[in-house]
Amino acid sequence: MKKVALSACLMGCSCRYDGKENLNRALLKELSSYEIIPFCPEDFCFGTPRPTMDLVYNQDRVEAISNKNGENLSKPIIDYAKEFFEKNPDIELFIGKDRSPSCSVKSGKVYDKDKNLLHTTGTGLMAKVALDLGIESWDSEAYLTHNS
Repeated sequence: MKKVALSACLMGCSCRYDGKENLNRALLKELSSYEIIPFCPEDFCFGTPRPTMDLVYNQDRVEAISNKNGENLSKPIIDYAKEFFEKNPDIELFIGKDRSPSCSVKSGKVYDKDKNLLHTTGTGLMAKVALDLGIESWDSEAYLTHNS
């Protein structure tokens, strides 16, 4: 059975920053032939609920910056992602939550250091690790649209 890495909130896990979930029954139905491996780097690294963070372009790279205190939260997310894929080397598909600073594939909002919106097609930090590993990667909404 093929394995898919799926944002845990899309499975109904209450791991969003505000303690809510983003259950997506249509997506789960579409993935019924896959073994689903859930992930949530933000919940694992920072707990739930937690302050929000944004993707911020800084000196030729994108970082996850806390909206509470301006702290750079990138390293724990990237470390989590690398360890996740090391433990799950046979994942063939990655589906992230749209607009997430960790999980978005092509829908993340990216700001400059002064919080001016630069674009809305950014890649979250965990999704970037998946892409760098050559794993087929989709935002959840785009995956459903593509497969319907």
